[in-house]
Amino acid sequence: MTSSWFRRLGVALAAFALAPALSACGAEKALPLANSLSDRPVVLPSSEVRTLASSSTGRSYDLYISYPEGYPGTGASKYPVVYLLDAQWDFKLLQAIYEDQEYDKRIPPLLIVGITHAGTDPDYGALRARDYTPVPAEGVPGSGDGPAFLRFLRTELIPYVESGFRADPARRVIMGSSYGGLFALYSMLTDPGLFYGYVAASPAVMFGKAAVVRQAEAYAARHDDLPVRLWIGVGGTEPLRPAVRSFWESLTARRYPGLDLRTRELDDEGHSGSKPEAYSRGLRFVFSP
Repeated sequence: MTSSWFRRLGVALAAFALAPALSACGAEKALPLANSLSDRPVVLPSSEVRTLASSSTGRSYDLYISYPEGYPGTGASKYPVVYLLDAQWDFKLLQAIYEDQEYDKRIPPLLIVGITHAGTDPDYGALRARDYTPVPAEGVPGSGDGPAFLRFLRTELIPYVESGFRADPARRVIMGSSYGGLFALYSMLTDPGLFYGYVAASPAVMFGKAAVVRQAEAYAARHDDLPVRLWIGVGGTEPLRPAVRSFWESLTARRYPGLDLRTRELDDEGHSGSKPEAYSRGLRFVFSP
């Protein structure tokens, strides 16, 4: 059996747990299990955690970084980077999906940079509702910091990654689900050229009285094209399904010449259960020829 097979097995085993840890670039780090009865921690291979403080939002973020096999290697090759939102939940899922799809040669070797909130026992629900939403909304305290979080990505995180890692600036991808999917759409309509590809799984398009729908209408009034590669999906049993379908149908109807759009309703899937298929199909689409 190949070393790649053993590495994929290690990633599958590692999907049981993830906890923040610091290590040197490219080193493997043991991530301890909470309340473990064993002294043999599960190891998530070829990954590390770094913390980056942001002057744009006034908050600090843990970066869960996954390296392709053989990184950094030799020569001048650079790697596409997938920026994943809600890494506290989805990093281990996406890394396992990536390993399988890369093994099948459906996608190229990648760097994955998962973004989550740092600190002791962070309130992920409140913090993501603050950072990933484009406008304040009634009943969601602190919401509407999306512009500041986008500034953090553009002026702090992306320069940090591209100056310190072998990252390809021409092949950045942002991926998220729910509020994360909403933020992916918001960033696309605000600064389309910031990322090469956008993956929005079950995006919360009705948030803030459908603020992103209004943003798409305002964008269309000022622009004749939307030159991006975009994948949108939604679970077939989700209450969000009609709104998400209406959003992607409105984009299709505008016939932007540069928009490479793929959509999918995921049969018999709910809001969270749709993520494995959404992320897998989204990755394959954005990196397809």
